[in-house]
Amino acid sequence: MSSSKSIVKDKIVDEDAYAEELYNDLISSCSKHVKVKDIKLIRKAFDLAKESHKGVKRKSGEPYIVHPIAVAKIVTSEIGLGAVSIACALLHDVVEDTEYTLEDIDHLFGEKIASIIDGLTKISGVFDKHSSLQAENFRKMLLTLSDDVRVILIKLADRLHNMRTLDSMPPNKQLKIAGETTYLYAPLAHRLGLYAIKSELEDLSLKYRHPKVFDEILNKIKDNEKKRQQEINRFSLPIIEKLEKHNIEFDISGRPKSIFSIWNKMQSKNIPFEEVYDLMAIRIVFTPVSREVEKAQCWQIYSLITDIYTPKPDRIRDWISSPKANGYEALHTTVMGPNGKWVEVQIRSQRMDEIAERGFAAHWKYKGENSSESELDKWIKKIRLMLENPNSDALEFLDEFKMNLFSAEIMVFTPKGDLKTLPKNSTTLDFAYEIHSEIGNKAIGAKVNHKLVPLNHILRSGDQVEIITSNKQKIQKEWLSHVKTAKAKTSITDAIKAETKDRIQKGKSILETKLKNLKVHPSGRVLRKIIPAYEVVNKDELYSKIGSGIIKLDDLKKILKKNTKNKIIRYWGLQIAKTTSSSKPKKEPQIPKKTDKFNYKDPVIIRDGSDEENYNVKISQCCNPIPGDEVIGYKKPESDTVFIHKAKCPTAIKLMSSEGNYIVPARWTSQKYLSSLAKLTLNGIDRIGIASDITSVISNELTVNIRKIFIETHDGIFEGELELYVHNVTDLNNLIMNISKLKGVNSVKRSEEISK
Repeated sequence: MSSSKSIVKDKIVDEDAYAEELYNDLISSCSKHVKVKDIKLIRKAFDLAKESHKGVKRKSGEPYIVHPIAVAKIVTSEIGLGAVSIACALLHDVVEDTEYTLEDIDHLFGEKIASIIDGLTKISGVFDKHSSLQAENFRKMLLTLSDDVRVILIKLADRLHNMRTLDSMPPNKQLKIAGETTYLYAPLAHRLGLYAIKSELEDLSLKYRHPKVFDEILNKIKDNEKKRQQEINRFSLPIIEKLEKHNIEFDISGRPKSIFSIWNKMQSKNIPFEEVYDLMAIRIVFTPVSREVEKAQCWQIYSLITDIYTPKPDRIRDWISSPKANGYEALHTTVMGPNGKWVEVQIRSQRMDEIAERGFAAHWKYKGENSSESELDKWIKKIRLMLENPNSDALEFLDEFKMNLFSAEIMVFTPKGDLKTLPKNSTTLDFAYEIHSEIGNKAIGAKVNHKLVPLNHILRSGDQVEIITSNKQKIQKEWLSHVKTAKAKTSITDAIKAETKDRIQKGKSILETKLKNLKVHPSGRVLRKIIPAYEVVNKDELYSKIGSGIIKLDDLKKILKKNTKNKIIRYWGLQIAKTTSSSKPKKEPQIPKKTDKFNYKDPVIIRDGSDEENYNVKISQCCNPIPGDEVIGYKKPESDTVFIHKAKCPTAIKLMSSEGNYIVPARWTSQKYLSSLAKLTLNGIDRIGIASDITSVISNELTVNIRKIFIETHDGIFEGELELYVHNVTDLNNLIMNISKLKGVNSVKRSEEISK
């Protein structure tokens, strides 16, 4: 579509004409999913949106109507939703930004569209307030998941278009939006099976969080494009001939790994771009003879490919026998290509491919009336149960939800052979709560593959698990560190709260009975005498300890008779002696308000020199950045301290997502005098003199001093830890490179965890 008719010098000459061009493009893109009779509904929604947003501009200077049309186009052409969703996408900002009400939408478009618009309006401010409200609003947003998942799908489309047009936003907003996209929206897209959208959201987030890294990887991919295409052709030709010989109807295509996944692998493996071995993947999409034999045909194609290329035994992923929780089905294998490089091959039927590309929408389309409950439906039900728990803390829920979004999955079996899907690294206690909360509450141990194991035993795919229970079991707080799933954490927390409540009620009843026997009426004055005597903070702790038998009340009569001159006030663990007096208490001195020393647009400079210069800058211990690391600052207006995090630190990403307004740019100056503490972990093949060689390399680096060295050997393998004082990242990287060159050294990586 040419914009020359409508745009002159970035200004829209005729807004209505431009909107009509965009509308026609939308209709042509949704013709596959929308019937002729539905066009009337879409046109009606478009006309209302155009009129409502007339004269309003986006930050980019474009008419606002551009945004809802773009969201509608993503909804239909990239997610595959129908007319109702297209209409809702067009109208998604009308109630929030214009004079139209939800009642107006209900009257004009009906209850279903009004309900979806209501869901979208409620979640529009999900990240715009304080962190606790953000988490609570996100929880409300997810509550719509089981009511109508289209709310979430349209919201993802809205976020995708905002990410595609993020250039027009100021840098601090870009960081905030990119952070929350990485933190929540990308994993949510992944969980709903929208792989293309998930990858684009991750890539765009990386573009704004680490622009130099993004451009560097992008340029390297472009430089290798011609060579990669030749490799794809060379690899594919024998497969094409083989499949055609067996009369299989198919399409074959090659694609590069996403920029974000390449960067992620470079970070996790501590390797350069050139050493990422699976930069490309081949996808085979075939037309099955019938639905009944498509699984068998997947394995037939796999067999034909492995007749040509040798497979990597530990890289077979069978998601056709056990689909992922988001409905994804495919058979993946990694084989050795003709040029000595590993190549991933994905095998899918047309149905599987549409589910992989369209996610939830296609999954629903192919789900039959009488089909069994899918893993995705089960997951949505679990989320609903978590959301509806009135006692759960919103921020805690947000962390647990994110954890479950990111988790890879394992599949384990009950003693009767029923399959249960759990996040990777789940324990036997997670499994117990997955079956039923009462089973979890009474669990004392388990048998995994007929062997007795503790409750914190980590499960692996294929394990068969039997939970051993006892009615005498008591829930313990330590269990929270034994579980990974949000369901188990929520159940344990609820049970502990219920037990505490019962204990408090029991203790209160015991105390009141005891006081009644002493003919003393329970009152605030009486409690103020009892609480310090038993060295507890408040009445709830007093009741709880009485209810659990820790406090016996044997000396209650003596305590009540005692008339002390001094009272002990306990507050947050501090004891303050206070003499009883009739005089009025003095007013607490007013704490002067701290002024905000920083202009949020200017970067915080992290200098070398004295503490006096740097008193308001603190290096965060969660990631321990050192000079040269890409960093950001986090500072609340009421505080004088800026906490420095690595830009890729998980805590920093979470802060960008939840408290983006408090993120400030930061950069290092040259560090000539100060040294920073860094930690390396290493391993390799043990040999005589390896420890001596490592220390020699370190001593030859004039800018590096050793704080701690630890090397342990077992079964011909050595593992070690080094803690060193270095001036900057360049010095540290040089040291890593020199240690890596030593004979027998397999891996040297920088670690974030520094010992105290």
